[in-house]
Amino acid sequence: MCTDQNPNKPADSSSIFPPLIHDVVVLTGPTASGKSALAVALAKKINGEILSLDSIAVYRQMDIGTAKPSLNEQQGIPHHLINLVEPNEEYSVACYLQQAHAAVDDIKSRKKTPIFVGGTPMFLKGILRGFNPGPPADWQFRESVEEDLAKFGSEALKARLQQVDPLAAHRIHLSDTRRMIRALEFAKLTGSPISHQQTQFESTCSAEECNVFTLAWPRDQLHYRINQRVENMFHEGLVDEVKRLREHFGELSRTARQAVGYREILDGLVAGQSLSQMIEEVAAHTRQLARRQETWFRSFQEIQSISMSESHRFDETVDHLIRLLH
Repeated sequence: MCTDQNPNKPADSSSIFPPLIHDVVVLTGPTASGKSALAVALAKKINGEILSLDSIAVYRQMDIGTAKPSLNEQQGIPHHLINLVEPNEEYSVACYLQQAHAAVDDIKSRKKTPIFVGGTPMFLKGILRGFNPGPPADWQFRESVEEDLAKFGSEALKARLQQVDPLAAHRIHLSDTRRMIRALEFAKLTGSPISHQQTQFESTCSAEECNVFTLAWPRDQLHYRINQRVENMFHEGLVDEVKRLREHFGELSRTARQAVGYREILDGLVAGQSLSQMIEEVAAHTRQLARRQETWFRSFQEIQSISMSESHRFDETVDHLIRLLH
């Protein structure tokens, strides 16, 4: 059980989580790139167990929109770090890493190989480079900054960050408003730039030394896969899933209600949008998410890129991955 599940309880900022990069396999990639199925096949061949690297899969009852593998799709391979909290509970990176470290120790104690699978960039960075949670969130400050963001845009947000933490402003992509807001919040709460605190986590290993891989698809093929996945989610009942969540929990947590697929439907139901409008918005935002993920992955020198294509045989890709492991 994570000690930081209560959103009103301050996080233990003295807790520093070291990297988990050694003696594990990490399989990442943009949404809809086929990570889950490939990971299950890999786990069967290397006596592995799977740990989710997805910030929304931690929520119970959020199944269709997160593409959680069903019991049938898991094929008997144990899956960890999914269905941990209710959708109206907050869940932090620190909480995730606390549970990830415990799960890795458990898996290794049984002489099995931990395989992290997913595409949440901040979770991935915590696994690869460690994490210091810093001070707990100041939600009033964040909401104030988000109001300014809505009025003035991300360029103004970046200019504001430039004044208090030029190095963070240089490092953080213009589209990553969440990290920019956190950097502003950190400076306000601590009186020092977050970039200074983060220098202790800049040590990395080369791609040749790490078992960290991303699945890289041609853009047109990835977009096709995303569009197909979104259509399948709606066909499987995503709108009904969102309605049930809203009826049962009322207000979802900040992270849960901002998840792509859920946010658009929640807003669409209020606005009275048609099903086709919601499908179009979810698909467009999912494609945007994939591009942001790909930008993040390129920033990590630990990651090896695995070229994917519809013409590649699935079993050949699994065998190729195994040959790269060390």
